[in-house]
Amino acid sequence: MVAVPVGWRLAALALAVAAVFAALALSGSLSQGRVRHWGQGFGPLGPLMFVAIFAALTAAMFPWWVTAGASGLLFGVALGTPVSIGGALLGAVLGFTLARGVAGDAVTELGGSRLEAVSAWIGRRDFLSVLFARLMPAAPYSLVSYAAGLAEVRLWAFSLATLLGMAPRAFAYTALGGNLSNLDSPEALIAVGVIVAEGALGLWLAWRSARRGGP
Repeated sequence: MVAVPVGWRLAALALAVAAVFAALALSGSLSQGRVRHWGQGFGPLGPLMFVAIFAALTAAMFPWWVTAGASGLLFGVALGTPVSIGGALLGAVLGFTLARGVAGDAVTELGGSRLEAVSAWIGRRDFLSVLFARLMPAAPYSLVSYAAGLAEVRLWAFSLATLLGMAPRAFAYTALGGNLSNLDSPEALIAVGVIVAEGALGLWLAWRSARRGGP
């Protein structure tokens, strides 16, 4: 039997979760009002609990855009956006810390040569490299965090670059999750525009970097 890499299994799980949420929401079986009423049942602790869950899943390499969408579905866009930003940032810092001071050898073994290559690339210019990686549409979010932890990147530079590069997408994914049953709403259309614009910026930066030979 061929062993399936952990990353592929997580990606399959994320797609399955996203498909189920979308199917239920679009069919009307899972209304936004019902989901938010359930989330509100946890009171003020609900968003804080979700931030912790978000961070743990992100550090475990679960695709953060799925969790951000769930945040919008649970709490709405206004509250879900800071929840998504907080969870994604905390998860990134957790991955960074694990790679640097707790489980560096294990992370290196798990990530292999790909992680080493990303780490070496990020180590050239800490803030700019992390910001560049966060803007890249195809850069694995958690892998960048672990790679930065293994490289000579300062924590404050990593955190600030992650926040600046991730926040627009956090809003966008949260807004899409919060408008699953109304994807032609202004919020959903703005969210799509943000994703497209940031993706285009990331591709332009990649092209520019390839010409210059570095970030």
